[in-house]
Amino acid sequence: MSRFLGRYDFQMDEKGRVSLPAAFRREAGGEQFVLLQWEKPYLTLFPEEVWSGVQERLLEYRRSDPAAWNYVREITANAVEVSPDKQGRILIPGWLQEAASLKGTVVLNGGLDRVEIWDPEAFQQAIQKKAEDAKGFDRRIFG
Repeated sequence: MSRFLGRYDFQMDEKGRVSLPAAFRREAGGEQFVLLQWEKPYLTLFPEEVWSGVQERLLEYRRSDPAAWNYVREITANAVEVSPDKQGRILIPGWLQEAASLKGTVVLNGGLDRVEIWDPEAFQQAIQKKAEDAKGFDRRIFG
């Protein structure tokens, strides 16, 4: 399984391309990715192997709950397959740029098994916001 760690700030070019950090490209091993916005305000870049598990859960959800069809439809309609080009860049379609308010500099954040793509200001606000229910989380993880 891929392991993505760290925060990287990159400039998105006028065509909507952004470079993936070399460490992220190495971890993905040249795989294709699935890019979507399943949670606002950021985008998520799933490597193929991780997306495969998500897809299985979506199929099971759709099979077990007829009311889930529209939710699954919305997710898949907002997903796109992307592959890094020879320079290691991926293309973020305009409608996904707009959905995540991306322009200029973007933050690529390693999310362990996936990569998050954020507007820098929204990312800063998210990490500064500490929920009460998260107190003690660090002790449970690091001892």
